[in-house]
Amino acid sequence: MFKIFNTLSREKEFFNNIFSNIVNIYVCGVTVSNFCHIGHGRTFYFYDILIRYLSYLGYKCNYVRNITDINNDICEKAVMKGNFDISKFSSFMIYSMFNDFEKLGLLKPNSEPKVTDHIDLIINSILKLLKCNYAYISFNGDVLFSVKKFLRYGNVFLKVKNSLKLIKGKDFVLWKLNRNQKSYGWISPWGIGRPGWHIECSVISNKYLSNGIDIHGGGVDLIFPHHENEYFQSKCLFNNFFNVNYWVHTGLVLFENKKISKSKKDFFLLSDLLKLYNSDVIKYYLMSVHYRKNLLFSYSIFKKYKLSLIRLYLCLKDLNLNIIFSKDDFVSLRSFDNDFNELMNDDLNIPGVYKLFNYMSNLINKFKNKKFCLASKIGIKMIFLARIIGLLSYDVDFFLKKSVNFDNIKLIKKINYLVKKRHIFRKSKNWVKADLIKKKLFDLNVNVNDKINSFTDWYFI
Repeated sequence: MFKIFNTLSREKEFFNNIFSNIVNIYVCGVTVSNFCHIGHGRTFYFYDILIRYLSYLGYKCNYVRNITDINNDICEKAVMKGNFDISKFSSFMIYSMFNDFEKLGLLKPNSEPKVTDHIDLIINSILKLLKCNYAYISFNGDVLFSVKKFLRYGNVFLKVKNSLKLIKGKDFVLWKLNRNQKSYGWISPWGIGRPGWHIECSVISNKYLSNGIDIHGGGVDLIFPHHENEYFQSKCLFNNFFNVNYWVHTGLVLFENKKISKSKKDFFLLSDLLKLYNSDVIKYYLMSVHYRKNLLFSYSIFKKYKLSLIRLYLCLKDLNLNIIFSKDDFVSLRSFDNDFNELMNDDLNIPGVYKLFNYMSNLINKFKNKKFCLASKIGIKMIFLARIIGLLSYDVDFFLKKSVNFDNIKLIKKINYLVKKRHIFRKSKNWVKADLIKKKLFDLNVNVNDKINSFTDWYFI
């Protein structure tokens, strides 16, 4: 049975959903004040894997991921660019986000609600919190949620023994009043302003998943204060109707031991990386350590994972990937399914799955010449399992020859010319010149694979 780590209990728990075959998933989405960075890629690729695996297990997933399209940063950056229509700025960033996630090969959520489409619902929710004395209007006109009423504040996720130390000064904004004529806002009972960050997730998650949330997710940096605040808000707003079975969080991506974020100059755009490496390479790197652990970032590290993927794709080269399985084949290859399921059922152990794929690729290479049919069937099985986690999605030849350099047509032509020239020298047994060309190809990060029938294939190193 599938087990997943619940941040609330700090334990791996057997997965039991609220309804028989539907899984309700809510993930805190991107705040579109800037382009997406590699940290976003890791978080949302993990939930992509989770949804793919749950679907493989037979569940139907209802995946909701909100979009925060209004906050201070968005307003300030839009005005800095001379664009006083904040919606145009946020729409451009949302388009960029969609483009990055599509190139990364992520599944689309069932719903992607924007905060600005739910302002009336947010205002009504704040009114309810005021009426029940869970919120108050501060001296400067902002509406704040009072955490002082909750002795457990800070003790839900952080498990702080003396949570009273956290309470001082932790009341948070539900509605921020405009103090600048250039600010962007909506009319409310408290004046023109805009909602705070935390209230949006309580309101939106309840609107789209009012019958309960099986998995509520986000990055580990959202545990406190965002999810702690959301927890208490939702309890106040919806009482026992607020139900989350599992709170799941992904680790951070670190650069020089600091969190990569859009608030710093050293963040790395997904769009930039997608120009250098294809989606399989980036995704392979993103889950190279367990999803709950922090991941170290460096540009040079991608070369390592590109090589790992080249080995996997290379073992599939020249196999018959259209071979038809018999009933006996399903039985004989079931051990790979069992190993895969065992790893995935243990809190989605993707690094363990990578080891399984390496083992399968070794078997393929071992059987390729003497047991070609068996090697082909193991290859088909490996592709099937890999696609459950969104990998090995490219055509083998495309990945090995073109996908590493999408737009460099001149380079491809040059490589093909050198390979043909080398083939001529080899045919005439001019090994010196053939080796010189092999060195030139190596300098272009290209390796060659000479076949028995004198045909030569090549791939990027």
